[in-house]
Amino acid sequence: MGIFKRIFGICSTKPPADPDCWSYDDGRLVVDLARATELNDPGGAIRLEGSRLPQRVLIVHGTDGQWYALPNRCSHIGHRRLDPVPGENVVQCCSVGKSVFDYQGNRLSGSAQQSIQPFEVEVENEKLTVQLDYSQ
Repeated sequence: MGIFKRIFGICSTKPPADPDCWSYDDGRLVVDLARATELNDPGGAIRLEGSRLPQRVLIVHGTDGQWYALPNRCSHIGHRRLDPVPGENVVQCCSVGKSVFDYQGNRLSGSAQQSIQPFEVEVENEKLTVQLDYSQ
């Protein structure tokens, strides 16, 4: 990622090409994996955001083959998004501070002082379900 992208906080992870590959209702985000082709291969990721969601979410098909969902908001500079780091099991803030978190949300390095809380993820029948309400 170039320095100008970092200065302006422009992330590399794109929204899904099929904007209808996901839905949100009553604290549950559901992603149709058959339609979210960016997630087909380990290392793939999409960012979900907008008025249809209460907060931004980063969905990652980890290089370990597992699925992860994280709030797409760095704990250092809250409006900055996260991107997966190619070939590694971590995400990194798109800012100059380059805060790094593992898929469990633990802060590993960078200017962030706090970890981030990942969401629960379940996969069944090509549907990835993310519980966005921590109380359930």
